[in-house]
Amino acid sequence: MKLLLVPNPAAGGGRAGRLLPAIRQSLSACDFRFDVLSVADAGLATGLRADSLSGYDAVVAVGGDGTVFGVVNGLMRLAPADRPVLGVIPVGTGNAFVRDLGLEPGDWRGAVDLLAAGRTRLVDVGEYRSLDHGTGADRFYWVNVIGAGFVVDAGRTAQGLKAFGRSAYTWAVLWRLMGLRSYRFRLELDGRVLDQDLLFAEISNTRYTGTHFLIAPQARCDDGEFDVTLVSRMPRWKLLRLFPMVFTGRHVQRPEVRMLRARAIRLVAPAGLGLMADGEFRGTMPAEMRCLPRALRVFCR
Repeated sequence: MKLLLVPNPAAGGGRAGRLLPAIRQSLSACDFRFDVLSVADAGLATGLRADSLSGYDAVVAVGGDGTVFGVVNGLMRLAPADRPVLGVIPVGTGNAFVRDLGLEPGDWRGAVDLLAAGRTRLVDVGEYRSLDHGTGADRFYWVNVIGAGFVVDAGRTAQGLKAFGRSAYTWAVLWRLMGLRSYRFRLELDGRVLDQDLLFAEISNTRYTGTHFLIAPQARCDDGEFDVTLVSRMPRWKLLRLFPMVFTGRHVQRPEVRMLRARAIRLVAPAGLGLMADGEFRGTMPAEMRCLPRALRVFCR
């Protein structure tokens, strides 16, 4: 099997770059043939170039969820029959996606063993399409989660708290509580219309977000549906009590949290309100999201 490694050396505060020699050595010991594509060549911000994938059986993202996002967007530009298998060596700050594949974040040796075992499965992929004609035909794909509202506000704050490592997002949430605000959302879920004030909305393909937050406990990445988490407006003290519950999934039992499912979603919110997909700040609203069932093959346990 011939692999294309796509490492993001900056992922995990530089951990991915430091581990790359050991990862390469382990892959060679498993008799893999592989090439390495530099992050500059990969163009991860907009998606791996499809023409760089020719001749490979699998493409392996070495980094976090953002690295996976870039690789997925390259793979999805290919016809289904031409897409290599996606592999992930999870050495980033955020590695939520791999938890649904049977991997633990940071376990790069386990990821190499998983590649060597060769077991794969098909997973769903989310497709985003802008409905704002002023932005052009913006389209991208994700495999983990896309969110709007407070989760994006906290994500932007976390960008300036990278010195805190994996706890940066937790500190960002606490900081953002001081300026807590809600947004008016209009959602169409398979034609069903909801119009309400929300702190945030998350559209999940997998159970976890940000590695440790069990935002959608019942989500399955191969069921052909999104799990939608809607969190209503509430006082700061209530959100502060709710926040720790997200680590265990108990937040779904609270009356302020509504869990729904849908295959196709239209999302409208105040002008300029952005989205965060798989940890990357991409997309604006109004937008349409579709679940593409079992569209991508991935290595799994």
